[in-house]
Amino acid sequence: MALKHEPTAPYHSAQDALRVLETVARRSAGVTDAELARQTRLGSERLTSLLRMLRREGYVEQTADGAYVTGDALSRLGSARDRDLALRDTLQHTLDRLRDSVGAAVYVSRYVDGEIDITGCAQSPATPAVHEWVDFRSSGHASAIGKSLLGQLDLNARRDHLSRHRPARLTSRTITNEKALLSRLDAQTPTVPVLDLQEYAVGTVCAAVPITAGSSVGCLALSLPVEHAHRLRQAADTLNRGAAPVLLSLAI
Repeated sequence: MALKHEPTAPYHSAQDALRVLETVARRSAGVTDAELARQTRLGSERLTSLLRMLRREGYVEQTADGAYVTGDALSRLGSARDRDLALRDTLQHTLDRLRDSVGAAVYVSRYVDGEIDITGCAQSPATPAVHEWVDFRSSGHASAIGKSLLGQLDLNARRDHLSRHRPARLTSRTITNEKALLSRLDAQTPTVPVLDLQEYAVGTVCAAVPITAGSSVGCLALSLPVEHAHRLRQAADTLNRGAAPVLLSLAI
């Protein structure tokens, strides 16, 4: 499967955060921000932002004398008998925090073996998940998740997907013309969230941003009731800014 995507800003942030985390982990006695700056060659503002994120997620802690040491979240991952379960718990914690930050149900998805796979979701009574009235695997042409994932593939991979999951009309706004859909996908840029304005389900609007690393294809998405559609773009921007911790939890 050939990919079209380029690394996004959250990807670069996650890679830089991993560099910082690896440096901290090598120094069991702690490391100062000045030493971190020298060893990672990151600028002061960039490093400060990354350390703030790593502290918030529990990956590092700051001691009384100002040095940084590994935090509880990283220690749990290192000592857990069931590492996969610990990683899932860490990812869920990150998604829950992001859900509260954007005020919407949040989803993480991947494109695996030619299919759309929803691998995580954070919802609550105040931020319910969208009702999956049509299988997400067969409605990629209509959902923000599907369009974000398909947009990261090359033309042949998109055509292959659409040949197996023919675009069906789910609402009056659904794009079912393959040529029009491929043109829309080709025009997508990684820095702009993909929107679903009642294309998948009447009464629901969604947005998705890519979270891609290496050869994998993934995205982070949110859904809102249509009466909150005025919040969609701002929520999508918040989602995009919060993508780095999700990528980091997937990369560790």
